Amino acid sequence: MVADREGGARRTSGRAVTYAVCGAVLLGGCASMPDSGDLRNVESTPRQDTGVRVFAVPPAQDASASEIMQGFLEALTSDDPHYDTARKYLTAQAARGWRPEDSATVLADGPGIMAETPPSGREPTTGRTYVLAGTRVATVDAQQAYAPAHGDFQAKVHLTQDPKSGQWRIDAPPEGVVMGKSDFQRNYTSVDKYYFATHTKAGATGDPVAVADPVFVRSKVDPMTQLVRSLLSGPTNWLGPVVRSSFPTGTALRNGTTGLAPDDENRLTVPLNAKAARVGPARCTEMATQLLFTLRNLAPTLESVDLRGPGGNQLCDLTESRADSVAWHASAQSPDYLYFLDGKHRLIRLPAAGAGTGGTPVPGVFGDGTKEFGSVAVSREEDTAAGVSADGRSLYVAPLSAAAPLEPPVLTSQGPTEGNRLSRPGWDARGDLWVADLNPARPRLYVVPQGTGKPVAVTLPELPGPIRDVRVAADGARVALVVEAKGGKQSLLIGRIEGGDSVSADDDGSDGAGGVEGSGDDSAEAPAVVAPRPVVPDMELVTAMSWAGDSRLVVVGREQGGVGQMRYVQVDGSVLEGPAPAALSRVKAIASAEDDRVPLVAYSEDGIVRLPSGAQWQKVDKDGTAPVYPG
Repeated sequence: MVADREGGARRTSGRAVTYAVCGAVLLGGCASMPDSGDLRNVESTPRQDTGVRVFAVPPAQDASASEIMQGFLEALTSDDPHYDTARKYLTAQAARGWRPEDSATVLADGPGIMAETPPSGREPTTGRTYVLAGTRVATVDAQQAYAPAHGDFQAKVHLTQDPKSGQWRIDAPPEGVVMGKSDFQRNYTSVDKYYFATHTKAGATGDPVAVADPVFVRSKVDPMTQLVRSLLSGPTNWLGPVVRSSFPTGTALRNGTTGLAPDDENRLTVPLNAKAARVGPARCTEMATQLLFTLRNLAPTLESVDLRGPGGNQLCDLTESRADSVAWHASAQSPDYLYFLDGKHRLIRLPAAGAGTGGTPVPGVFGDGTKEFGSVAVSREEDTAAGVSADGRSLYVAPLSAAAPLEPPVLTSQGPTEGNRLSRPGWDARGDLWVADLNPARPRLYVVPQGTGKPVAVTLPELPGPIRDVRVAADGARVALVVEAKGGKQSLLIGRIEGGDSVSADDDGSDGAGGVEGSGDDSAEAPAVVAPRPVVPDMELVTAMSWAGDSRLVVVGREQGGVGQMRYVQVDGSVLEGPAPAALSRVKAIASAEDDRVPLVAYSEDGIVRLPSGAQWQKVDKDGTAPVYPG
């Protein structure tokens, strides 16, 4: 198979000419295909300029079976809204039963095609069978949810010749659509739709916490209407158990609604069916907030949404400024400071938005140098710090106040060595503190309610190995785990966090002899990590990671046989388009805020370094370690 080729902007005009010259033949190169024989190379459509819309052509009169096959595959990669042209390559019965929206299979290269040879001694029938083959990269399901995939792909496609007209048509098409990676990247875009966390409210305000649910929509086929329909249909199956929607069950766009787009004043009117007509003002405002957060993916300048019921009556409207006060979401929170430990193990802070390198110690016990820390976390309100002692044994929590003394540790590990004790801690939006005990005799994940309650053990699923690092998402609904497997490999998993409603600062935290002092009562209703899934399956060694958005992480690691690299990935395992962070050698830790306007920060062989937008890595503190933003 021939790999997908990049450079679509340089090939756009050639592609248009190809449509005119090749007709129904595969538009990536007009290659001919035999009606029998071995696997042949069939070129995938080159990557296109995202501003160019591509439309397929219907089958030519008296086209051969191979031309029908190629034309159909090309039609799958077009911007035809309902795949009407692709259906013209099918028999009438097959066209009625084919559901292209149900799934998309993404292959590393354009699908290779092999015509099946009839058994020896038999005459060819009026039918033809072709085999699509390739290497899976990903799948997208009926909910538009992306999942990484691997392994060989094969699917049979059968064609038949009408005995009266003599025209070839497909009577057994593949399930859904099948295309190469570059065609997928041209046709689809990743967007976040927003719901509210079931078990988390913002600690300072009590507001609902928005959770991003990434999906893929066809980028040039009325994407805004697609995205609204996806939002109204509810969250994806994986995220569904830990989020809620304010839209009543059955809410949908009014029949016939298409072409949703903001007006000249950046206001979007969304017509809904009768299911949404009887909600109260507060719930309607939450509905509008979900829409506004979601649609800013596609229309960053969107300023307001106007929800309309049957007959056009207004249900409610909401401006962008009001939406941020209705619900809390991480990417809207810009940190005041970057924090790190200096050479004296003091917690240092410097303005997150500034270009300076002169930090100052924080007030209180974390900044006075009386206690040495190895890792730290600062609450999202930036008024409290948590720190693991330099030997990894004890977790301390204290206000960032000069008058606050250092209280006894809230958690102590009995791990045999520094590397087998407590992980770095982290805070969620509710104000709960998360940390893992890496003690091989009794590895556990704990949540400390409000950072001061008795630690509660989190129920974990069966994992491929011990946890080496943990970062809870700000929304408290998901957690990123670096897990060690056989052979020293380390993989990154994302799990959803279920339950934990009864966890509070009053939980009894006594624990018998077993390795952790101050650990929670296993009989309490503890949160549970459920359904962990890989995020970067091609990396065999993940060495550092941090949340870098509502549904995005920055990951440092190494592919099998490769060199160290840094990349942004979505929680669904998809790699975002755009440049990766500039290369940096020997990265030991990475820190990123959910607000993408804040510089990426790393701890490397050069100490603490910072990567401002559009610039190169800059030194901040040559003796510094353990960089963190609030969270």
